[in-house]
Amino acid sequence: MSRKPRPPLAGLVDDLYYLEGTPPYPRLWLPPMPSAVLIINLGAPFRIRAGAEAAEYADGCVLTTPTRAFAFGYPPGTRSVGVHFKPWGLAPFLTMPAAELCDLPVTVEQVWGRAGVAALRDRLATAAGPYEMLTSLEDELLRRLRETAGLELVRHTSGLIEAAAGGVAIGDLSAAAGVSSTHLAQRYKALIGVTPKRLARTYRFAATVSAIDPAGPVNWAELAGRAGYFDQAHFSHEFRTFTGLTPTRYVDVRRRFLNEHPGHALDVGPLPAD
Repeated sequence: MSRKPRPPLAGLVDDLYYLEGTPPYPRLWLPPMPSAVLIINLGAPFRIRAGAEAAEYADGCVLTTPTRAFAFGYPPGTRSVGVHFKPWGLAPFLTMPAAELCDLPVTVEQVWGRAGVAALRDRLATAAGPYEMLTSLEDELLRRLRETAGLELVRHTSGLIEAAAGGVAIGDLSAAAGVSSTHLAQRYKALIGVTPKRLARTYRFAATVSAIDPAGPVNWAELAGRAGYFDQAHFSHEFRTFTGLTPTRYVDVRRRFLNEHPGHALDVGPLPAD
């Protein structure tokens, strides 16, 4: 189950969710998306592979907006609660610049401390049900929410990038905001972990894959043009950068997911890794 948070978290968080059961595949490949994630694990440890590095996460993990794909390895039965943040939404809950965590998953304890996370996990484990668990997690976020310098600038300009599905000139954004491109990039790195240009590329990729219907034929030239890619070569290069796959291979894998798990909540985004 998932639900939207109440203000003031609504401007920072897309949703809070509860996950329990057997995942559709033992390993899922997660391409970069314009989102940051916090997971509080309540079951057996899961594994995350980032490039050549893999590690187990028992208490949970924190992921800032990524620039590369991650492989999640799930136990046979998984149980967790989590938060899908807007790209800028995690910053008020971090104790370090987001750039230090870019493409580097860390445990929740590394961000919030062992004692605080242990107490939160105890409250979640003894909650009456999923709704109460999400309420407890929401209360924890409200308690930890802090003022963050530059957040309104990054939130506003990121909202314009999102509204344009990545098709916006970054120079125009900084000029309209009355700051230099260098200052804007510095604020993005500190609060999101990536530059405005990289975030725009991620939004464009996300909008592109959301527009694909794997159940039918795909007009790649039309899709690439509508998304604003220069040409087919640029389009294919971006797909390889974000997924490690060609566009046609990506759709083949999506079709496999669709055929094996029709109607599953994860049928857009995550891909079978095996």
